[in-house]
Amino acid sequence: MMTYNEILSFHGHECPGIAMGYRMAKAALEKLNAVRSEDEEVVAIVENDACGVDALQCLTGCTFGKGNLIFHDYGKQVYTLFSRQTGIGIRVLYHGKGAPESAKESRKAFGDWILSAAVEELMDIEEVRIPEPQMAQRRKSINCCACGEAVMDIRIRMIDDKPYCIPCSAEK
Repeated sequence: MMTYNEILSFHGHECPGIAMGYRMAKAALEKLNAVRSEDEEVVAIVENDACGVDALQCLTGCTFGKGNLIFHDYGKQVYTLFSRQTGIGIRVLYHGKGAPESAKESRKAFGDWILSAAVEELMDIEEVRIPEPQMAQRRKSINCCACGEAVMDIRIRMIDDKPYCIPCSAEK
């Protein structure tokens, strides 16, 4: 498992968001009794595209490239980890209800508090039942008739029986 300092190096800076993601992903893995996913053993469903998702990727091994990182653009500090082995999901919601006033004085103080606070002061963790996420699919590529670039078949837009990529189809 990557250390916090290794995750900071990957992310590029220290911030409260990376601390949140680190604590949330670590708690979810522990509750799920899972280890870093080598392939698609664990699937992560994230509900934001903020800094913490970098920590989640580092700890869980869930990435867009492997197809086991799913993004729902809900703007919530929520991660759900799903184990394909057990069929169990763990949903983690960051609430930070226990933050003292001193933690709100600076980003550094807030991040330090997140790293040291008790789990119950930071987040709610619950087991959830969700449909098993689909395994990653290999997709065929089709060339756009306008720009000539290869496009994943499910992203092609057919106009007048000709294949267009999304940007070129917007110009039609």
